[in-house]
Amino acid sequence: MDDETSYVDLMAGMIAENLDCDVHGFTRPEKALEKLPNLGASVIVTDYSMPEIDGVEFIKRASVAAPDAAFIMISGHDLDHVEHELRHLDRLKKRLQKPFGWKPLAEAVIEVWPDGNPPAYLPPQP
Repeated sequence: MDDETSYVDLMAGMIAENLDCDVHGFTRPEKALEKLPNLGASVIVTDYSMPEIDGVEFIKRASVAAPDAAFIMISGHDLDHVEHELRHLDRLKKRLQKPFGWKPLAEAVIEVWPDGNPPAYLPPQP
């Protein structure tokens, strides 16, 4: 979940090409919240800075829509000003600072996978 289409496409591609799991990308928080109850999401990656709602509010609302999911927050900015709020999001399991490559993202998804049965790495494509 990021408001920039190119970044959503990049992240979704990095996960889909490297981990054996379904990937759904959204650029609008409201659309993601509408679709989440039917996706069975295990891990949700969201940006902090979005125009409609921020990542904290998104996690609060998405936790209701996807009660079993773990969350990873990404940001290209310092989030010290919301550190107190972030600490109180029980479902927020990891934070990544932009920019990052496929491996830190894949490792974060595997690390926070909630059922202890994370997706496997896919073999490299020739």
